[in-house]
Amino acid sequence: MAESNIRVGDYNTLKVARSFDFGMYLGEGKDVVLLPKRFIPEGLQVGDDVKVFVYHDSEDRLIATTQTPLGIVGEIVKLRVVSVTTQGAFMDWGLMKDLFVPKSQQRMGMRVGGEYLVLIYIDEQTGRAAATEKIDKFLSNDVLTVKELQQVDLLVYRRTDIGYVVIINNQHTGVLHRNDIYQQITEGDRIKGYIKNILEDNKIDVAIGKPGYQRVEDETAKVLRLLQENNGYLPYNDKSSPEDIYEFFGMSKKTFKMTTGGLFKNRKIEFTQTGIKQIED
Repeated sequence: MAESNIRVGDYNTLKVARSFDFGMYLGEGKDVVLLPKRFIPEGLQVGDDVKVFVYHDSEDRLIATTQTPLGIVGEIVKLRVVSVTTQGAFMDWGLMKDLFVPKSQQRMGMRVGGEYLVLIYIDEQTGRAAATEKIDKFLSNDVLTVKELQQVDLLVYRRTDIGYVVIINNQHTGVLHRNDIYQQITEGDRIKGYIKNILEDNKIDVAIGKPGYQRVEDETAKVLRLLQENNGYLPYNDKSSPEDIYEFFGMSKKTFKMTTGGLFKNRKIEFTQTGIKQIED
């Protein structure tokens, strides 16, 4: 039997083959899928291409939709459980049919209303999209696709004694140390960061934001803008608490000191007893 070109649990761009009162069939030959009438975009005609998401409906038939799911196959997402049975749990996927998590793919059992990080995959036996909490087996640092100072996407995975384990670009794991955290984060948060260090055995340390000088350069523009918006004066200096600095500027105290030090050196600001003051050109 020929392998289908339609990717289940993913987006597909398909051609409209036939149109009926109940919907449109998309694709070619036997490789077709129904787009129900309620999901047909206005003006769509036979012969047009349309981008759809394909999955199995409650009767185990392939179905296309123009709805946007909360995740596709291969992605790690945080979803909410809407029901639990003896076989497993069902999670709100943003579609009309909920996403199934087999009991064997749960770590400690799921409860209704709980939110859990899961990876969406295709079940080999059924061909349907499903989810698993057992994410570690899909991650590897054996062969790295990142390098030091590279900007990456981080997903906060779990808390540890030294900070948080994070998932890097949906592929690798790394550690975000507590002393590199200057904002409120929780499991499931997606944040931008960069590779701080690559250690022995391909262990990775990461940090939030942009690396080094580029980060300071961006913050310089932010401090000047905030000064201009506040009549050239801000009541923050080296004596301000890290929490107050982060709440107002969105940066660590270390970055604040580096940034204002550079501005002072370039005669853009002066320090006062209670804050910083912009020097007029």
